[in-house]
Amino acid sequence: MNAEFRVRGISTGIIAPGDNIVSALIEALLKLNDVILEGDIIVIAESALATAEGRLINLEEVTPSPEANALAEEFGMDSREVEIVLHESDSVVGGISGFLLCMKNGTLLPNAGVDASNAPPGFLVPLPLDPDASAERIRKEIFARCQVHTGVIVADSRTHAMRVGCSGVAIGCAGMPSVIDDRGRSDLFGRELLVTKRALADNIATAAELVMGEADECIPVAIVRGLGINLSDEVGVEEIAAEDCLFMGTLRNISKKETE
Repeated sequence: MNAEFRVRGISTGIIAPGDNIVSALIEALLKLNDVILEGDIIVIAESALATAEGRLINLEEVTPSPEANALAEEFGMDSREVEIVLHESDSVVGGISGFLLCMKNGTLLPNAGVDASNAPPGFLVPLPLDPDASAERIRKEIFARCQVHTGVIVADSRTHAMRVGCSGVAIGCAGMPSVIDDRGRSDLFGRELLVTKRALADNIATAAELVMGEADECIPVAIVRGLGINLSDEVGVEEIAAEDCLFMGTLRNISKKETE
């Protein structure tokens, strides 16, 4: 991997349901006298992708369940939003005022990824239905139209335990490894690394977030150029079982001791 790379945010204009993300990217690059190059990593904001895929939900069409009403009262939320969160999550772990902490697709995230940011008034946008499949579809479309091999990352922003603010996280990945395994390498003093893995896709997503922004920038795509990653046909983001996660495993152990 190269020691120097460039991240460029691409303004496409507002993405609407039914829009083609690849077409929007190519057209935006043409205005910049640029094209997609061999080896580029394309990072796409999950909200824009979900919107293009028709995932917008009109709150006026949502009828809250008794469970949604109860959770909404407990955590000070709109019961219609809670209903959508329940539908999108695998389970609800807990919450704080305004947010539910949910398990979805093997990871913890607030409100199951359902968000009002960058959605039209009165609408919410959940995560893309299958981010890995979307990343692979986009990767193949780019190759078919541009004849170049790329990596594609679908990026979201998340908070981290005991930290203020958000950073990027990859929820979909295609054409590249999501994680680099450094086990077996040596540190500066010759000690063998036993557990170290680098979250490659998450780190790239975070770099892209710096130019994509979270507000009204209207930059739903970033191109990361010059990393020199070995591209492949690999699809997916490597996950970890809850019992092997330091945070979830600790919480489970605490909960288990409290019930004994």
